[in-house]
Amino acid sequence: MTRGVRGATTVENNTANEIIEHTRTLVLEMAENNQIQPEDVSHAFISVTKEVDAAFPAKALREIDGWKYVPVMCMQEIDVPGSLPNCIRIMMIVNTDTAQKEVVHTFQREAVKLRPDLVEGKDR
Repeated sequence: MTRGVRGATTVENNTANEIIEHTRTLVLEMAENNQIQPEDVSHAFISVTKEVDAAFPAKALREIDGWKYVPVMCMQEIDVPGSLPNCIRIMMIVNTDTAQKEVVHTFQREAVKLRPDLVEGKDR
């Protein structure tokens, strides 16, 4: 069965190093929280808000040991007025036996504001 695993983080500065660093941290936590191995990942979509354009976040996955061959596509998030700026979102499609309600979605930094219902009671 396939499931979607959500994750999001933010950057303070639009720099390649920060984009790659925070994306890497997010992917590793998403994988740890859900016991995901790279071979379990069908593909991943990464969206960024308009002000995050100094690097492709997908580069972070290619640099993680074992993740080089995971198909990843980057795109720009819809520019909704009042939405969270400087945000990187990931939708990872994985093969898993985990029940949908048991999937752990990971929100870091300012992105915890996106889905407080999914991070309630978690220290971030």
